[in-house]
Amino acid sequence: MGTRESNEQAGGTGRRTLLGAAVLGASGSVLALGGTARAADARRGGGRGLKGLPVPTIIGHRGASGHRPEHTLGAYQLALDMGADIVEAGDLVPTRDGHLVCRHEPEIGGTTDVADHPEFAGRRTTKTLDGASVTGWFTEDFTLAELKRLRAVERIPANRPHNTLYDGRWEIPTFEEVLRWQDEQTRKRGKQVWIYPELKHPTYFRTLGLGLEERVAKLLRRHGKDGRNAPVVLQSFEPTSVERLNKLVDNPLVVLLSGATTRPWDFVETGDPRTVADLVTRSGLREIAGYAQGIGPTLDLVIPRDAAGRLTEPTTLVRDAHRAGLILHPYTLRNENPFLPADFRKGAAPDAYGDVFGAYRAYFATGIDGVFTDQPDTGLLAREDFVNG
Repeated sequence: MGTRESNEQAGGTGRRTLLGAAVLGASGSVLALGGTARAADARRGGGRGLKGLPVPTIIGHRGASGHRPEHTLGAYQLALDMGADIVEAGDLVPTRDGHLVCRHEPEIGGTTDVADHPEFAGRRTTKTLDGASVTGWFTEDFTLAELKRLRAVERIPANRPHNTLYDGRWEIPTFEEVLRWQDEQTRKRGKQVWIYPELKHPTYFRTLGLGLEERVAKLLRRHGKDGRNAPVVLQSFEPTSVERLNKLVDNPLVVLLSGATTRPWDFVETGDPRTVADLVTRSGLREIAGYAQGIGPTLDLVIPRDAAGRLTEPTTLVRDAHRAGLILHPYTLRNENPFLPADFRKGAAPDAYGDVFGAYRAYFATGIDGVFTDQPDTGLLAREDFVNG
């Protein structure tokens, strides 16, 4: 999931022990459960494709990235072991020789040990990425063979110092390796494994002659995963990229939505004046429903926060999207204090867990169809208690 997350940056030291179990009891939730109404939506299969997934669906954000360095086979594997319904296996960016690899961003200085490789010191540069100046090392300046010499590291060690124990353990996976891993895990586990890759900065890469959509479609067709009920959901923050995908594959498609006042970068490039606020109107949602099956809004579009960071009243987005025939998979619910609404933080330690279960109660009560989370085990515990309670 992308750079547009409003709750992305935080700092701190230390580590609190992983919550192994919890009860959805006392919490500062601003919403009631509405249990009987919500229970009617708590389906367990009964359909094909997206309709066969449990509600709310728990999506391992970049794998189990609260426990392992993100976008590694180790993070993906742990997400499955923790029970995630879907693994967001792949923020897809290209190499110089046209391969697709899984990194949070094309800039890899914060997610790999590239700075420790003197042979690549000269590759450090400054580029303009979606209007912002970014300095570092970029995947499009490396061949796949060169990237395979690097190893993944924890991106936010101040919040997740425990994850640094796994620095250097895994290499950067390619999308094709992830597709093979998906098949392998499906066979081993005896049930279909789902993945949820994101196309990163498609307009930027298209200007470099490294268009993402065609490369993704080619690989999905090669592996027989380009159908309407295929267990691969594709997503992007750029609506025109999702429209392009809609013409290339039949996979479930999702438009990601950042803050209400922001503009998708493809809109900026083409002079489209609309903002995300325009896209989440009833007419905007109907338009999205013409080429996609869902939206992935930031959590603040579902329940806004006030100036103090506390949850306010839910918007009508869930109701309006459902009326348009769209599913909603908001991002990203994390356990650590700085990423939670102020209502649910406990103490001041930035790496300690707050009342994440209270937060889940609030968001699930709005009727969302699923949620991205860095700690999928906690999400599953919350879902089970919510659905059954």
